[in-house]
Amino acid sequence: MILQVQSAKLIKRYKRFLADIELNGGEETTIHCANTGAMKGCAEPNDTVWFSTSTNTKRKYPFSWEITQSQNNHFICVNTLRANQLIEEALHQDLIKELSGFDELRREVKYGNENSRVDFLATYKNAPDTYIEVKSVTLLNDGHGYFPDAVTTRGQKHLRELMDMVTQGHRAVLLFAVLHSGINDIAAASHIDPIYAKLLKEARLVGVEIIAYKADFSLKLNEIEINVVEKIPFIER
Repeated sequence: MILQVQSAKLIKRYKRFLADIELNGGEETTIHCANTGAMKGCAEPNDTVWFSTSTNTKRKYPFSWEITQSQNNHFICVNTLRANQLIEEALHQDLIKELSGFDELRREVKYGNENSRVDFLATYKNAPDTYIEVKSVTLLNDGHGYFPDAVTTRGQKHLRELMDMVTQGHRAVLLFAVLHSGINDIAAASHIDPIYAKLLKEARLVGVEIIAYKADFSLKLNEIEINVVEKIPFIER
């Protein structure tokens, strides 16, 4: 995935979906932030913000926050919409070996008993249907990655839905898209959402597969390329 971006300095993030930045010429402006999480460690004042520009003239805020370059030089994709796009590219390129060889890949398919939509449904000729939920990981704490960065009732629901799929004879995968260059392993954030952490343990015991793949960031002038590059361990803590 290649993003055309410009850089600015972060002033502050507020109202969840907005942030004020200082452009390179000193002008201040407001940009859109497509991230409902807490963004802990991803939105510190004076961090470098890399933003894209929309061609949609009806948008109130044409700039979108894509990447944070932290003051210790970590690259973090904070636009959560990019996680599914990146994983879809990787799936079609067979970069995620655990999920290769599918015959069809569908997005946003209705499933489960709680009115959910699964991120991807992969179908195979000689294997069970595979339900894939993608979660974006950006929280780095004490040298380790964690999910979630805030209490997530939606994430809890998705775990219940995945467990139900396994009991029905399907395959279910929770796929962590690690979009922080400083994260090299991941665990459930029991200190933030103990209910999610408990459900995650239950899901593993039932047979939900948990895998994590890390993205790499390459900056060239006003262009950032993001690619899935390696599997990293999920740690039970």
